[in-house]
Formats: sequence, structure tokens, C-alpha cells
Amino acid sequence: MNSTDQLKNIATQVRRDIVRMVHAVQSGHPGGSLGCADFLTALYFNILEHNINFSMDGVSEDVFFLSNGHVSPLFYSVLARAGYFEVKELATFRKINSRLQGHPTTHEHLPGVRMASGSLGQGMSNAIGAALAKKLNDDKHLVFSLHGDGELDEGQNWEAIMFAAHHKVDNLIATIDYNGQQIDGATKNVMGLENLKDKFLAFNWTVLEMNGNDMDDVIAGLNKAKSLTGNGKPICILMKTIMGKGVDFMEGSHEWHGIAPNDDQLAKALAQLPETLGDY
Repeated sequence: MNSTDQLKNIATQVRRDIVRMVHAVQSGHPGGSLGCADFLTALYFNILEHNINFSMDGVSEDVFFLSNGHVSPLFYSVLARAGYFEVKELATFRKINSRLQGHPTTHEHLPGVRMASGSLGQGMSNAIGAALAKKLNDDKHLVFSLHGDGELDEGQNWEAIMFAAHHKVDNLIATIDYNGQQIDGATKNVMGLENLKDKFLAFNWTVLEMNGNDMDDVIAGLNKAKSLTGNGKPICILMKTIMGKGVDFMEGSHEWHGIAPNDDQLAKALAQLPETLGDY
């Protein structure tokens, strides 16, 4: 079990990896990746009962599904730092014939990737299917998933949310990255989400809230969610984050959803993100 300080150091290196990866190919999505770095670090280094000797069936371990696949630089960095593949492979991000495509794919057979998530809105359905499979197999481990708030514009989510409650999929913990930003602007302007807590409660989910950029709160929130599984309801965590967290000139702006920093911007970003584990 890693201490809070150790997790913060890992998350800082992960953020450093993200900006370097996106800069190197002048392509990718740094904003949401930076915002969710604390969450995914805490999940893989403290919460998830997982096996780095990856098996797609995920029997007798917790499994994770990334639905908002554009935050792939974050996902790849965490997987590499956790030992799923060599850290040096991060240097191949978004390059021809790389296993680290812009959005995760399964045909590349990259350890840790359980679904292709280039098309948004499908992760909830995938996670529910995996959770039901665990129930059928009498596997007591859990299914975790991450979704963007803008991604909830996709109608498939709401059918899945209704299905999960009806079928009492109570081994699922779905986290929503509630940063209020999407590719075209603020979510309230693009497609108002209104009160997400009330919506999930109305769909008969258990709903928790946490600060996704406070490591202590992330650990507490995820542990509380785990303690509430098995009670007949799926669990949703509404995770407040700041897009671009950790790089001051990126923070809170939808403009950094999908653009890469230039050389000067990279230098400014790296000055705010000290190397803690060693660069790839």
C-alpha cells in the first residue's frame, strides 16, 4: 500500500509523462488526462486488486474500463508505471505501428486494455457486462470504470444506467470525471447536464461525491464506494476535477481538451512537474 505522498509523487510523474507524450507527436488530449491523474494513480497503486500479468478475462481480480478513451496518455502512463509494460514504450505514443494508439484498442494486445474506446459512450455498457459476468461466475471482485461528463451526452449511457439499476449490478463502481468541460466548451453550454446527482439517484444508483484532485479524498472516496458494494445498487462517484490540473496555464480551459503544447509551453509545464520516478 502506497502512502499519500508516494501516490502524489507517482501522479506528478504521470502528469509529466502526459505532457511529454502529447508534445512529442503534437497530437493528443492533455486536459482530461491531467485532470484524472490523481484518480487513476490511486486506483492502480492503492485500490484495484489487479494482476500485471494481464489476462483479458479478468477472473479473480478487479477490472477497469476506460470509457473516455481520449485520455489515453494518462492510461498508458499509469499502466506502464504500474508494470504492465516497459516505461520506455511510452515514447512510441501515437506513432505508426505503436501499440499506444491515440485511443486505446484491443487488437494491439496492449496489456491492461480491455476495450476499444475511441467512440464515446460505450464504456458503461462494457463495464456492466463484465460485472454481470463476475456475478455469473461467482467472482466477488469488482468492476471500475471512468467516464467523461461530456460523454454523458451519448444516449447509450442512460439506457445502461437504467439497466444496471434494474438488474442490481452492485459490483460496479462508475466514476464520472465531472470537470464541466468538453471539446466544444463548457458542458452547460454544449448540452446541459443539470443535476447529475439527482439524475443518478432517480435511476436508483448509490451516489458519492469526491474531489478528484485531492489524493486523500480520492482514496477515501474509492474505499467508501468499495464498502457500499453488494447492497443491491450500482455505485456512481461524481468526481470533481479541474481540466489540465497541474499545469497552471491549462487549468480549467476546454481549449486544452485536444491540443498539444509547443516547445515553450512544454518547458513551462515540466517546470511545474518535477521528475519523481525517472523519465522514459
